[in-house]
Order: sequence, then structure tokens, then C-alpha cells
Amino acid sequence: MKQAATIPVEVAAIAQVTPLIKQFMLRPVGGGELPPFAGGCHVVVVMPGRDRTFRNPYSLMGSPRDLTSYQIAVRRHDQGRGGSLFMHQQVQVGTRLDVAPPVNLFPLVKLARKHILVAGGVGITPIMAMIDDLRSSRVPWELHYGVRGPGHDYFGRQLQASHGDRIHLYDAAAGHTPDFGRILADQPLGTHVYTCGPGGMIAAVEKAARAAGWAGSHIHAEQFTVPPVGAPFDVHPARSQLTVHVPPERSLLEAIEAAGVDAPYLCRGGACGQCETDVLALDGELLHHDNWLSDEDKQSGKKIMPCVSRARCTRLVLDR
Repeated sequence: MKQAATIPVEVAAIAQVTPLIKQFMLRPVGGGELPPFAGGCHVVVVMPGRDRTFRNPYSLMGSPRDLTSYQIAVRRHDQGRGGSLFMHQQVQVGTRLDVAPPVNLFPLVKLARKHILVAGGVGITPIMAMIDDLRSSRVPWELHYGVRGPGHDYFGRQLQASHGDRIHLYDAAAGHTPDFGRILADQPLGTHVYTCGPGGMIAAVEKAARAAGWAGSHIHAEQFTVPPVGAPFDVHPARSQLTVHVPPERSLLEAIEAAGVDAPYLCRGGACGQCETDVLALDGELLHHDNWLSDEDKQSGKKIMPCVSRARCTRLVLDR
């Protein structure tokens, strides 16, 4: 699968909105409009570093009605692989980057009779564009947003100023946490819930929804996984007849891309399934970190999502 051409953009504004999060405004180089998007969409931002190129997915958080710019927010991960630190430390107003066209893996359900939106931390970003989409809708909605404490509630306060009591803000430092059992009980037939945030929050929402009798088709979540660092290993893409070294700070996908191996992707966060790859031979153990493969697939040792997963092995052969 050939990837769509990227779009050159320029950083038009940067704001430090919480101690850990910066917001970036990206405008098309040369002016004009960017491709349309809807609430739930993300883009992959291509960041050319000195020694490597980072490609990280970020949700679009601005208004889908304004295509003169894209808005993203980036949480700093000091112990990560470097992409968020590149955005926080290297990117300035005027920096040029590239973005892949928007992809929506987390859309609003148009036939829903009510929308319950749940977010934690930087997981608010796709929810903000969803809320903008719901401005002109007569379908009721509400947001439950958890933050770690004072100084981390910028987006919540911003939304409260615009939408009042539809926005329920929870400050964990003050001991305030959402009661998902209460929130999801006795909701109208046709209500859908959407969650973006930490894995524990996503699991808690699903557990509460299931306990309240919700159908799985009405429970939606987005959880991009950050590829972890790990021990180095070598991989052999069979069709490419190569041996590729995967260092600790690079994902398996990044390593084979750098070696010229064609590997499709949409999210680079273990959520979409686009980069799923067959394992032809393995001496060792696969370290799965995705949210796509079934438990059965993971246990089989026959499939891997190279965007976020790694291996602890002496030999790994992929069908690439």
C-alpha cells in the first residue's frame, strides 16, 4: 500500500497550555486550505531530526469548520523515544514540517440519540473537535474530563466557558474522580460513549458500560500506544532480503522504514491494524504493545504490529 503524499505545513503559533502540554497551530505552506476533517481525526506529523525522522500521530483538536490551520497538542514524555521532546524543544514558530492527510479511526456515530464523551489528560484533543461538530446538532451530549490537578485543566476551563454545565471537570489532586457506573446507568436507548485517555480510564469506562448492560457497538475508545524503548534486536524482512538492526530507541516500523522496506500505516499507534505483519520465523518472544490484535493472535506468535511492538529474540523473520 503506497502512502498518501504528505502536506507541507509551517508552525504559525505555539502555546504552553499546561506544564506538560504545548499546543501547535500548523498552517499550509503557501496559504490556502488544508484537507477537511471531522471530530476524531488524527494526522501523522513528520519531524526531520538530525539523526532520524520521527513520525508521530496527533489528534486534530481545532474546529473542522476552519481549514486554514490544524491544531494539535503534544504532551512531553521525558523518557520517551524523542518525538515529543523534538516538538517541545526543537520546533519553533516558523519551523516547517509535513503532515499526512487526516484519518478518522474514532468518529462520532451519526445515528446516536445521545453522546457521552469521556477524556483524561491530553486525551481531550479529539474530543474537542467532536464537540465542535456537535455544536449544530440537536442530539444531547455531555463531557466528563479528568485532569491530574491545578495547572492541568486549561482545556477543561476553556470548554466550560463555552459550554457551561455540559462540561464536568474532575481534579484528581482534590480527590475528584468520575463515577462511571453512575454516569452510564439509566441512559436513553441509543446513547454512545467515547473515551480517549489513559488505558485505566478506558478500561474503567468499558467495565462500567458492560455492567450497565451496554452493547459493545455503543462503546468507543481511542488509545494510541507510544512505542516503548527496549532491548535491541535484528529482524529479517523476507521479501526484502535484508537484515535490519532495531536499536532501543527506534520502533520496529521505524527501523524497517529506514532500511527501505515498504510498510503501510495509518496511525502508528497500535490502533488501526494497517501495519499488521505475519511472522514467518521466531526464536524468542514477541513483545506486543498494540490494541489491535486479539489475545489469540498475540499468543500464536504469528502476527505483530511493528508500529509499537518489539521482540526479545535471536531470530525474527517478517513477511515484508
